[in-house]
Amino acid sequence: MSAPEPPRSWIVQLRERLASPPPRRLPASDARPAAVLVPLYVDAGQLWALLTRRAEDLPHHRNQIAFPGGGRELGEGIWEAALRETSEELGIGASRILRVGELDEVTTPSGYRIVPCVGAIPWPIETDPSPEEIEEVFSVPILAFANPRLIEERKVLLDGRERSFRIYHIGGRQVWGLTAKIVHNLMARLGMEPPAQEE
Repeated sequence: MSAPEPPRSWIVQLRERLASPPPRRLPASDARPAAVLVPLYVDAGQLWALLTRRAEDLPHHRNQIAFPGGGRELGEGIWEAALRETSEELGIGASRILRVGELDEVTTPSGYRIVPCVGAIPWPIETDPSPEEIEEVFSVPILAFANPRLIEERKVLLDGRERSFRIYHIGGRQVWGLTAKIVHNLMARLGMEPPAQEE
């Protein structure tokens, strides 16, 4: 009788889920290329995501829940931008982040096209947030995003068209917009997307 196989690392499993099918990329456009890091870690056997609340006096997306990131500099790759921005915003150096994979590219009304990069960070978490950019750093268990009771699909009239926006209500905070899109894609890749709620 052969010995049972050891449990596979969550990082290996997530890498496989992110790689197949390949993440979607958008057609060429005038939108400014950018990248964010989706920092994940395991504590007490549970997967967590690290998020920020942006400072109130920033020119764009002020006071919103976001992943660390920003515009790519000339000649800079996706991962280089995500890691640089994470270092600048949270004080987490590139050497402490293990590259896991990427999610679907998304756009913002402010004119950015963003590739989310998923990275594993070590526990315990050590951050040194930039007070000019970051108001708060906090963690959310991934399972919370899978709870249909914490998800609101809000219909909004925008430019004469009715559109549906997803909002995650987590611990008294609202995760919406670009960050909610990224979370939604991550949960789908993890196979943890909750079923659609009945109208």
